[in-house]
Amino acid sequence: MKSLQILLVCTEVLAIALASNSHAYPSGYGDDSGSCGEIEEKPVPLRREVYGNGRIIDITHRVTPTTPCGGFEGVGEVVSLSLSMKNGSDYNFSIMKLPVHAGTHVDAPGHMYDRYFDAGFDVDSLDLDVLNGPALLVDVPRDKNITADVMKSLNIPKGVRRVLFRTLNTDRKLMFKKEFDTSYVGFMKDGAQWLVDNTDIKLVGIDYLSVAADADLIPAHLVFLEGREIILVEGLKLDDIQPGIYDVHCLPLRLLGAEGSPIRCILIK
Repeated sequence: MKSLQILLVCTEVLAIALASNSHAYPSGYGDDSGSCGEIEEKPVPLRREVYGNGRIIDITHRVTPTTPCGGFEGVGEVVSLSLSMKNGSDYNFSIMKLPVHAGTHVDAPGHMYDRYFDAGFDVDSLDLDVLNGPALLVDVPRDKNITADVMKSLNIPKGVRRVLFRTLNTDRKLMFKKEFDTSYVGFMKDGAQWLVDNTDIKLVGIDYLSVAADADLIPAHLVFLEGREIILVEGLKLDDIQPGIYDVHCLPLRLLGAEGSPIRCILIK
C-alpha cells in the first residue's frame, strides 16, 4: 500500500511538472533533492553562449583562473569562499579578487589620463546610452593592424556609433591563453586618429585585451580617450558570429574611482 501511495504522488508531481512552463524551469536547474521515492538526480547547471533560441549571444569571456590580463600569467584564483556551509556556516559567501582590465572589460578616460583620473572620470561616469544600442560587427583584414588605410577600407557608414572589430585575435583564440601575447592585432595611432576624425563611432570594441596594438599601445589609447567621448570595450568573444548589425548591451560595474571594470556584453539579433 505504501509503495502504491508513493507511486500515485510521483505521478501527480510529474503531471504538474509537465504542465508547467518549460521556459521558466529549463532542464538542469532547480533542486531535485527530496524527489519521489528513492530517485535523486544531481542538478547540472547549463552554461550557454546563446540564449532565446539563438536571439541573444553572450560575447563575454568566462572568468577563470587562466583568464588573461596584461602583466599576469592568468589572473589566478578569482573567487574564494570566505564562509562555507561545509565548514558549518549557515550559507556560502564568496569574495572576488579580479584586476579591472582582465578578460572582457571596459576602459574609462582615467585609464590613460591622470588628470581625468583625478577629476573622477571613472567607469561610473560612462554613458550607458553609448554602451547600449545598435552596433556593427565587422571583420578586419587578417594580415595587419588597424591603420588609417584599414579603417578606410572597411567603409563604415557615417552615423554608425558602435563598431565591434573582429580580428586575427579571434582566429588565434588569444583570449583563451593565459599568457599575454604582444603579437595581438589592434589599432595603430593613425588608425585611431582616422576613426576619431572621420566617423561617428563612440563605442569601439575589439577581441583582445587592448584596443591598441602593442607597438602603439599608449599613443592609440591617448587618441581614443582624450575627448572622453569614445568608450573602449576590450576582450570581446566574437567567434562564430556573422558580421552585421546587432543590438549590443554592455554593463560595467559601478566602481567608484576605478578606471576600468569587468563588463558583461551581449548581442541581440
